[in-house]
Amino acid sequence: MSKSNRKPALGRGLSALLNDSANTFDSIKDKNDDQIIGKIIDLPIEKINTNPFQPRSNFNDETLKELSNSILELGIIQPVTVRKTKEEYFELISGERRYKASKMAGLKTIPAFVRLADDKESLEMALVENIQREDLDPIEIGLSYRRLIEEINLTQDQLSDRVGKKRSTITNYMRLLKLDPIIQTGIRDRFISMGHGRALVNVEDTKTQLDLYKQIVKKGLSVRATENLVRNSKEIETSSSSKFQPPFISLVAAELGTLFNTSVTANANSHGKGTLKISFESQEQLQRILNIVKK
Repeated sequence: MSKSNRKPALGRGLSALLNDSANTFDSIKDKNDDQIIGKIIDLPIEKINTNPFQPRSNFNDETLKELSNSILELGIIQPVTVRKTKEEYFELISGERRYKASKMAGLKTIPAFVRLADDKESLEMALVENIQREDLDPIEIGLSYRRLIEEINLTQDQLSDRVGKKRSTITNYMRLLKLDPIIQTGIRDRFISMGHGRALVNVEDTKTQLDLYKQIVKKGLSVRATENLVRNSKEIETSSSSKFQPPFISLVAAELGTLFNTSVTANANSHGKGTLKISFESQEQLQRILNIVKK
């Protein structure tokens, strides 16, 4: 995937916007609001502005075009949600893909559910709807969870109730944000999966983390092979903390661990003399290792 298609970080946080009084407001209330608030009405697209709190930063042109074609043929099945910001103008709370696709289709109006909402409510609704999307990448989900906790002041239990996910699931997504930004980009660009990321997050040293990431991408390692690679790396690190460990030994042990799909540890002195330990869990696994060696 080219660099131009990489997904940037999510937009400005609510805390930053709340410190900018020019960008902070509740829904505007006019005398005729009782005729539109809580109802679905057709709004002129030109009267709707995008949401500055929109957590999603990447919209695929191809899928937008597909949605646009569908809207032309079938219409908009689910209305967008908006809040009133000033007389005759509205701001999206959720449904930006439908809004963009409708503009692409050349529609002049769009069905919208109008409600009252302040900045905090607008961000929360946008984040919660965003998390439910099937095509959201793991890093975007993790960032959305973190924003709900930090900017909406939700506890993990409250967040679990709001999004209908287990606390452990939320924790796993948020832990990915501890990865080096290069690795986070790799997950967003689908060079590696969330499973690879969950294995790598157990490596505390950033340089080691990046070295392992490069091996995973270069060799196309599976998640299981990555877990073995990480385990071998940690065992070697523990061993080397009390003994001298030539740099090439760590690399060789990691390579063998990946090749044999098991834990491999090695120790050596400064002259390269040492021992190699290959773990196995069954006779069948040992035979498979032997077959690999014989090739």
